[in-house]
Amino acid sequence: MADKKMKGNVYKMSRNKDRYESSNNRRQQIFMSQEDVAAGRKSNWTGVEITGNVRNVSPTLWQFEHLTALYLNDNNLLRLPSDIGQLINLRTLDLSSNKLRSLPAELGELIHLRELLLNNNLLRVLPNEIGKLFHIHILGLHGNPLQKDLQSIYNEPNGTQKLLTYLLDNLSSIMNVPPPQRPWIPLARPNRTRPAFIFTVMCYNVLCDKYATRQMYGYCPSWALNWEYRKKAILDEIRHYSADIISLQEIETDQFYNFFKIELKNDGYDGIFSPKSRAKTMGENERKYVDGCAIFFRAAKFTLIKDHLIEFNQLAMANAEGSDNMLNRVMPKDNIGLAALLKIKESAWDGLTPEQAHITQPILVCTAHIHWDPEFCDVKLIQTMMLSNELKTILDDLNHSLRPPHKYDANNVQLLLCGDFNSLPDSGVIEFLSSGHVSMDHQDFKELGYKSCLQRLLGADSLTEFTHPFKLASAYSEDIMPYTNYTFDFKGIIDYIFYSKNGMVPLGLLGPLSNEWLRESKVVGCPHPHIPSDHFPLLVELELMHSTSLQPPNGLRR
Repeated sequence: MADKKMKGNVYKMSRNKDRYESSNNRRQQIFMSQEDVAAGRKSNWTGVEITGNVRNVSPTLWQFEHLTALYLNDNNLLRLPSDIGQLINLRTLDLSSNKLRSLPAELGELIHLRELLLNNNLLRVLPNEIGKLFHIHILGLHGNPLQKDLQSIYNEPNGTQKLLTYLLDNLSSIMNVPPPQRPWIPLARPNRTRPAFIFTVMCYNVLCDKYATRQMYGYCPSWALNWEYRKKAILDEIRHYSADIISLQEIETDQFYNFFKIELKNDGYDGIFSPKSRAKTMGENERKYVDGCAIFFRAAKFTLIKDHLIEFNQLAMANAEGSDNMLNRVMPKDNIGLAALLKIKESAWDGLTPEQAHITQPILVCTAHIHWDPEFCDVKLIQTMMLSNELKTILDDLNHSLRPPHKYDANNVQLLLCGDFNSLPDSGVIEFLSSGHVSMDHQDFKELGYKSCLQRLLGADSLTEFTHPFKLASAYSEDIMPYTNYTFDFKGIIDYIFYSKNGMVPLGLLGPLSNEWLRESKVVGCPHPHIPSDHFPLLVELELMHSTSLQPPNGLRR
């Protein structure tokens, strides 16, 4: 076997954009020997180089979708066919030193490109579609008679990224056709033979402003990432679905008090909010940018009895004895849960008799935002276990602390648990919530020695598993909603609405965003000009049975 290093004419950007190196030793070809061919060895080539005064390229080249590198530099190409858009796996494309006067819009389909070299051509303008190439680190434009506005942007510090942003911001086709309405999926009919309360619940991570950056979401125009644009679209979406209970995550403190609370108050909602725990360590000016969780509820149907903040870092610190990892891994994460005990107003019930009307029927609503990092699946599971334990404690404590007319039987309290759990359906988190138990040796604990402190925290009776007392079901399933979070790098289900399955029945829910629209509009990720967050809102209609209709009348195992 013989190795042959081939010198090429790839131009690498230096500190001075007018200076380029004209050699590149990264290109290497290995030729198979006759013995290799005879032995049936297969070649695995991902790069092609065509150099030498070529005027036209065979159309067959555009069929090689497996290519990751294509070198067409130092030729006499006058045009580039639109078929180049078929090479969707390209990472490097060198078109330097040709005679190109224009580029096809289809170049913007090569969204995996990291290096695009167009040096020494005859380009005066660039198609705005190039702005879609958000992975590009090296963009070579030296030696082209570019229009002054493009050249000026390109010559600025960080000019490549600024130019890509400029082009994307001016790409009119990205507004395309708006998505069709998400379908409503009926699941059951109301039971008219017993008293019931029918209501809708929304769960929505709205993507707070400080996380919505071009570094994170380079495929979205900067004007569509701007909070002034997105907050209106988010509010329009919330108002469109007009849920009775709205569970929100990633709401910035200032935006809650000065935007959402004011706007939704006008729509008949009351609301509660808490920022993440780090806000306590900050000054007033910094604190207003900390995001947190909010619960809004329709004032005509609900009265707030009590709210409760759940701070996982405080619980970790108080229960860390026997586990250094509880202090080192769980405690530093400042995620929270927020719970509201709501009384359902008598006028909101259907078919209630005067005798039944005197029985208070509360509902415990909780929203949470669990830690995000996949490397910390142990933290996610422990935070969720802490959350369920705190909800149990809330119900136990409230029976002793509340005075009439709020006295009630805790067994009749139904639980509604919403949030961004940052956990896939096959995770320990969802196994624990759905089944009511998880093994003490579950792989998500990573064998990090949490068992003894968690046994104390949860008051575990079993020696083999951790449990919670709530009988919960997920309103959504994977076959209905294939993803709730939709970005370029990740698409999956991480948002959930859980309800007490002994006391509530889902009547219908909001279906998924059209896959056909996403495909035809070439939406590689969200946010998008038509979709203001990287999460899709969940919406379910539930029928809550009155406690006098339940046999046994509880949402808990006691």
